Amino acid sequence: MDPSAAVWLVLAVAVVAANLPYLNERLLFVGPRRAPKAAGWRLLELALMAVLTFAVGSLLEAGIGQRHAQGWEFYAAAACLFITLGFPGFVWRYLRRGRG
Repeated sequence: MDPSAAVWLVLAVAVVAANLPYLNERLLFVGPRRAPKAAGWRLLELALMAVLTFAVGSLLEAGIGQRHAQGWEFYAAAACLFITLGFPGFVWRYLRRGRG
């Protein structure tokens, strides 16, 4: 796979994965439906999706060539980016007007 395409694929996966906890009312996406899902569940799902997105990125990097070792700084910056990508879902869930 082309490295540029792999980067765009990981970014697209990250955008979708970061917004899924806010758009879904099921526990861990497959469990029972909860009308007002607690914020703790959403944070757990967000962390789980971040780990899965990092795994997809690592697999794509290994498929392109040699996987580079990353320090804690990389994971801190990636986690901040992941949380930032989830902001539209957060706004849609908690800050939109006219919820009725």
